[in-house]
Amino acid sequence: MRLDLTGKRAVVCGSTQGIGLARAHEIALLGAEVTLLARDEARLHEAAAALPRPAGQAHAVAVADFAVDASLRRAAESLADAGGAQILVHNTGGPPPGQAIDADPEDFVRAFRMHIVSGHALVQALLPAMKAAKYGRVINIVSTSVRQPIPGLGVSNTVRGAVASWAKTLSMELGRHNVTVNNILPGYTETERLRSLVNGRAAARSADPKAVADELRATIPLGRFGEAAEIGAVAAFLASPAASYVSGQSIAVDGGRTSTI
Repeated sequence: MRLDLTGKRAVVCGSTQGIGLARAHEIALLGAEVTLLARDEARLHEAAAALPRPAGQAHAVAVADFAVDASLRRAAESLADAGGAQILVHNTGGPPPGQAIDADPEDFVRAFRMHIVSGHALVQALLPAMKAAKYGRVINIVSTSVRQPIPGLGVSNTVRGAVASWAKTLSMELGRHNVTVNNILPGYTETERLRSLVNGRAAARSADPKAVADELRATIPLGRFGEAAEIGAVAAFLASPAASYVSGQSIAVDGGRTSTI
């Protein structure tokens, strides 16, 4: 199986912890030079220093706040000026929980900016390098709510569907340049996001967080929450030459929990 990414450059967003850091780690293990992109510069440098360096390559960092247009624009321009990358793993923190009907209209605007506008700006910045290499991978970390809305995550459910539609459209437009575009839909994974969701539901019901976690775990056929490295492994595969004929897909990595086909 062709998994070698030696000579490739990757930009991995939201990569100082959790699933983002696991993705960067797995892609670096395959030999790619990785640029970590997030808001916290100090944590970025710590994370970059800890990444595997199979070919002795120097990993880099880029600082950006996707909620601030000027910050995102500077980061995109900087990445393009540095020669771009062949691989983009796009991810950002999910919108706060709550019912869709209770959300302020501006909540949807912010979510669209964070999840669609940021991704689009980065794809446009990196696309010239992908075209030049005749090799491109755009991988979005989304949510199983693309297939099945999650109660209590109204704004998130809405924008995740928009990301999936945007990605499918890009896959149709960019395929002729040998650029694939895919989505990973993580299920319940051991992250700060999951802990926040569990604690929020427990507080709303005056319940024990452990009991709430057990309830969620019981909905998963494999009987456990996912590990960040398991999401990272799928991202690394999609970034590799082995996935050259996979494009326009939304792939659930959720232990079988999503009930749709």
